[in-house]
Amino acid sequence: MSEEKGLETITVTAQKRTQSLQEVPISIATLNGERFASLFSGGDDILALATRVPGLYAESSNGRVAPRFYMRGLGNTDFDLAASQPVSIVMDNVVMENVVLKSFPLFDIEQVEVIRGPQGTLFGRNTTAGIVKFDSVKPTDSFDAYFKLGMGSFGTQNAEAAIGGGLTDNVAARLSVFSQTRDDYIDNAFSGQNDAFGGFDEKAYRLQVLFTPSEDLSVLVNVHGRDLDGTASVFRANALTRGSNDLNANYDRESVYYDANLLGNGFDNNPQAYEGFGGSINVEYNMGDVSFTSITALETAEGFSLGDVDGGVSADPAADINGDGTLETSYPGFIPFSAVTQDLLNDLEQFTQEIRWASDNEGAYNWQAGAYFFDSSFSVTSIDGFFGASEVFHKNTTWAVFGQSTYELNDKLTVTGGLRYTHDEKSLVVGDQNVDGFALVIGAASVQDYAPLNVDDGKLSYEISANYKVDNSTSVFARYANGFRAQTIQARDVAFEGAPSVADAETINSVEVGFKSDLLDDTLRLNAAAFYYVIDDIQFSAIGGGANNTALINADKGTGLGYEIDAQYLATDELTLTAGFSYNKTEIKDRTLSVFPCGANATFAGNCTVNDALTSDNRALVDGNPFPQAPETIFNFTARYSVPAGDDGEFYVFTDWAFQGKTNIFLYDSVEFATDDNFEGGLRIGYENFANDYSIALFGRNITDEENLRGGIDFNNLTAIVNEPRVIGVEFKASFY
Repeated sequence: MSEEKGLETITVTAQKRTQSLQEVPISIATLNGERFASLFSGGDDILALATRVPGLYAESSNGRVAPRFYMRGLGNTDFDLAASQPVSIVMDNVVMENVVLKSFPLFDIEQVEVIRGPQGTLFGRNTTAGIVKFDSVKPTDSFDAYFKLGMGSFGTQNAEAAIGGGLTDNVAARLSVFSQTRDDYIDNAFSGQNDAFGGFDEKAYRLQVLFTPSEDLSVLVNVHGRDLDGTASVFRANALTRGSNDLNANYDRESVYYDANLLGNGFDNNPQAYEGFGGSINVEYNMGDVSFTSITALETAEGFSLGDVDGGVSADPAADINGDGTLETSYPGFIPFSAVTQDLLNDLEQFTQEIRWASDNEGAYNWQAGAYFFDSSFSVTSIDGFFGASEVFHKNTTWAVFGQSTYELNDKLTVTGGLRYTHDEKSLVVGDQNVDGFALVIGAASVQDYAPLNVDDGKLSYEISANYKVDNSTSVFARYANGFRAQTIQARDVAFEGAPSVADAETINSVEVGFKSDLLDDTLRLNAAAFYYVIDDIQFSAIGGGANNTALINADKGTGLGYEIDAQYLATDELTLTAGFSYNKTEIKDRTLSVFPCGANATFAGNCTVNDALTSDNRALVDGNPFPQAPETIFNFTARYSVPAGDDGEFYVFTDWAFQGKTNIFLYDSVEFATDDNFEGGLRIGYENFANDYSIALFGRNITDEENLRGGIDFNNLTAIVNEPRVIGVEFKASFY
């Protein structure tokens, strides 16, 4: 008799319980195995997840640190190291609140859960868009190990290994290590340096030790760290032409013109270096009908990034910058003034404590309740080539109590409800400010005296959902959820003689309905959800204008509606297909809200084509615009085809593709700072040996070498940020049991 083939059961912990994906009344997508691992073969970081799941997007103007996530169109474009985001990143049950903590390298990962929609009841504030939850492989009593090595274009090398197993009768451990490097490959044509930057060297580790002194008690200790030395984002001056969002002749992927010398040690070429260290203790105690969980965690980080933000050269006096025999005052294109900034994250410490009790029975009624505490402190030093250095100190303390109940009304209908009260408090103190800047020396600036800022607020979040089993293969669900993003303090403009800004808390009310189904004898999984949300006092960041300032603002309302579809199909024994599609229509609703568009000063105004109505002082009215960096559509698919190779192996081909629809980069609408029809594809051709547990594959990332606009800097020229280049290589993996 032949073995029946069907889709595996996927379990998730979106409700802090282990449940089948198909039974949870929330829109969830998962990534694991080959679909997940293949994304990072070419040296990509966490940003590789962008568009790989319907509704999920990510980008950054800070290189491999400080990623910005968006879900269902909702996110935050703020580039400051103190920025808050409405998409929460949770790693091994610990929230990574600071933007730098969110960028911890991904390795030895069991599964990724993309949990869409507000998750304020169980996960707290700043989850109004959703959660991306990462769970690493945990220690077990059974021995297992693997190592993986990949080499590719630009000297890219990826190495990953793990070993785990039982140490004694009640102690197990797992050690995971990671190394990802790339050679510098971008020339600085202004300084004459070849292969000046673009590379990186990142190392990370994770040690987990599991103690099980009895059947009812387990203690998991997790210690981890990272060390990054590389390149911040590469800014490319005037890579766009007025009236077009296509990259022009000024753009060369492997060459730029940089004149930054902020650190005084030559042409610095956008360096970036960060270190991080953290640990957690997860205690699980079974008290019979009730289980107790305690999660205690401490995360630390520090480092810096430097950016030649104007992306080119602003020369004084005129010089033959590009060597063509003519004198230029800037290159490439017109750059009215030079801009270079360095940001330092100092002494970040994040402490979290969660305690939770949950029923543990087979009855119709189950519940969980708990409390949460969060405390974070750090300072940010910003150094500008004209104004000098300034330092601001941030502190954030949060506490919350929460509860959730689930009741099976009958064999088909289950209802769930939850409440959470959160109190959040933030403070800001401005330290030394611009005391060493050239602007102060010549009288163009003065030392400002800012009083300490303190803001606090308390909010109640709640949700109710219902799940109805139509039959053994199909269920439908409906969910209403309320959540909030806490008030935020922004002090980026202090570095430029500006005052700090404050945004009030935003609140979201979201409704979604959907279905989950396993069809065709469990060979087709088809899940879908439709949603509508309204956000009151939605927080935005007004970035750019005439001096690349950043100010927090609130709009009256923001709305979003759309849907997501996730599908997986075992077409034959040899062919597996997955596909996903999302549609997100977001809209700013505030008739009086206006922001400065590209440049917005006499020198630069008119360099881009603003489609919005303008006020008398050249501000763009943004009412009716979509949210920034909110793709209207996302489509992705994968295909894997295998051919048996004897009794012990197979040859296979795996490909993955992701498409991004129309996306506005800024709050205002312009021809230049918008993207459409971006896509990237990947390919693996390999051999896997089941008897000896090894595999070897040729891989390609961004195989068509697409040059996609991902972001921009708009304050003194049409600066572009683009995606990563094509990487082709080979990868070997061996496993041991």
